[in-house]
This record gives sequence, C-alpha cells and structure tokens, in this order.
Amino acid sequence: MRVGVPKEIKVEEYRVGLTPASVREYVAHGHQVVVQQGAGEGIGAGDDAYRLAGAAVVDTAEEVFSVGDMIVKVKEPQPSEWTRLREGQILFTYLHLAPDVPQTTGLIASGCTAIAYETVTDAHGGLPLLAPMSEVAGRLAIEAAGAALRKSADGMGKLLGGVPGVPPARVAIIGGGVVGTHAARMAAGLGSEVTILDRSLPRLRVLDDIFLGRVRTRYATLEAIEQEIVAADVVIGAVLVPGASAPKLVSRAQLGIMKRRAVLVDVAIDQGGCFETSKPTTHQAPTYLVDDIVHYCVANMPGAVPVTSSHALNHATLPFGLALASKGLRALVEDPHLRAGLNVHRGRITNRAVAESQHLSVVMPEEALAS
Repeated sequence: MRVGVPKEIKVEEYRVGLTPASVREYVAHGHQVVVQQGAGEGIGAGDDAYRLAGAAVVDTAEEVFSVGDMIVKVKEPQPSEWTRLREGQILFTYLHLAPDVPQTTGLIASGCTAIAYETVTDAHGGLPLLAPMSEVAGRLAIEAAGAALRKSADGMGKLLGGVPGVPPARVAIIGGGVVGTHAARMAAGLGSEVTILDRSLPRLRVLDDIFLGRVRTRYATLEAIEQEIVAADVVIGAVLVPGASAPKLVSRAQLGIMKRRAVLVDVAIDQGGCFETSKPTTHQAPTYLVDDIVHYCVANMPGAVPVTSSHALNHATLPFGLALASKGLRALVEDPHLRAGLNVHRGRITNRAVAESQHLSVVMPEEALAS
C-alpha cells in the first residue's frame, strides 16, 4: 500500500503522523511511504531522515493526498484537507467528530473511510490510541494550571505546591481515567492538595491503591462536584464519553461560587468541553476570563511537546497502521477493536455516539463494511 504523511496544518500543531522510525517499519513490511516536505520539522526530523528511512519526500500536501491509499495524520483534517480525500482512501488520525459538524459533513461528502484513533479499543475496554496523548495532556494540564495561577497570567498568584508555612493549592480533578490519573500524579508530586472525582467506585478503589492516601477520592455526585469546585484553586476537566460530546459538569452559574481567579483546565475541549463556558483556545493565546475565572482550553495540548507526543503516539498506532496497510478494509473486518475506530465509511456515519451527538442516522460498522 502507498501510505501518505502530510504536514500538519492545524494552528500550532507540530506533531507528525509517522516518525522516521515508523516509516522504516512500513517500508520493511513492503509498503511505500510518501511524506510531505517539512512534515517532521516539529520533532527535529528533517527530510533526509525520512529519505534514509525509505520514504519518498514530495513538495506538497496535494501530492501526498493524490498518491496515498492511506493517509496517516495526527489531528483532524482541516477544510483544505478533507476536500482532497476521496472514496476508497483510508484516513487514520484523531477525528473528535461529535462536536464538529463541518468536519463530519466534509468526511461524508469525500466518501473516504475515516478511522479515529480515539475510538479504537482493546481487549480490556481501554482506548489504546487515545491513552498516550491522554497521559501527555494530563501531565501538561498541571503545568498549564501552574502557569495560569501566576499573577502575571491573570491568576490569583498562588504556587501549586506552596512552601513551608504556606498551604499549597487545592486541585480538583473531575474524571479518574488516564488524564485524571496523570494530572493527579503531577499535582501530588508538586505538593498540591488533590481530590479526584469519578462515578466508578471500582476506579476510585484503584486510584486509592495507586496513591496510597496522598490523593483524596470522592464519588462524583452533583453536590460533591460543587463542594470541590468551591474549595479549589484549580479544576481539571478530565471526563470522557468515547466518541461522544463531553458532558457539561460545571455551569456558568457555578463560576460565581468559585474563588476569584481560580483556574479551569478543560482537557475535554476536543470533545466540546466539560465546562459550560469552555471554548477552544491556542498555545499562543491559551487562556481567557469568564466571570473572573481563568479558563485554559487549548484543543491540542500535546502539540506543545511534539517530540514526546509524536513518538508516544507512533508507538501505539504502529501495529494498527501496519495492519491497515497490509490488509486494507479486511483489517477492520478481522479486528473488532480496530473496527471500533471506524467513524465514517463511504458517506455514512458508522459510530453511534457521533451520530447521536449530531442527530444523524448510523450504520453499524459490520453492515457498512459488508455492503
């Protein structure tokens, strides 16, 4: 198969779909790889590194999309990219379609087969291609919160870990999954007072064992969430409903009961955000104020550390990408976990959560692939 790797064009996105090491694996399995000039600049991988790995380097994205049987990216296709997709072509990338009607419409019109990293599953019920970026985002969330708390950044002027004689910041993390766990590790490691809220008692028991009492756990009732955000200096939104829009867990009215210049970090912003007042921001302008509460809602947080993020992502996606390159659509038929990643196929939505979020009809992946 011919595999195409365009340069990412989303604002301040520096990751790359395939590293030179991954290209070498594809080539070793008998595939051709075409990489756009400069695609790896953000991770310090020049065009010569890709040529050495066996790729052909071309000048434009148009060339990549025209020759590629499968396009491997990181972020969702932008308007100029989805118009280049075609029927019979596989797109393998993050999509986050639920809150993104224009992209959904563009992918349907293209006729392509769009497979979303974030809905591929594993035998344990996990999301193996979302996990590495969730790990990165969880850790970055605390770094971002620490910066946003500074007075120079419109914060309240509080240090996350405090100092002897001065209490540390209180951090409330809503969601105890991968993002929440890694955010808690970072916050507790810095000396913050940390509480994780979740609706799964088994997960809360696991977290209690992991942190050995260094982090408080609470069942996430509406009352518990409200009590914690009132006391918090930082609130991390780390909830996930796979494929669907994130639930709104903090309303605008509740901002009025929070501490002035407290910080909200919405890691769920790719899925629409879990705070009512969230809106996507960029690394260049990451925060804004609503009712005297600082909001940090960068939609591609891991893009700030593209070297770490690209390699972590490639380690997770490589086996699935190689299966698609070797078997094409048969890989989806044979592997139910990879098939769970199928979101759009030949003009039809094949993910129930996406369809329900946009009030569209759905065709189950098995049926779509059989037709």
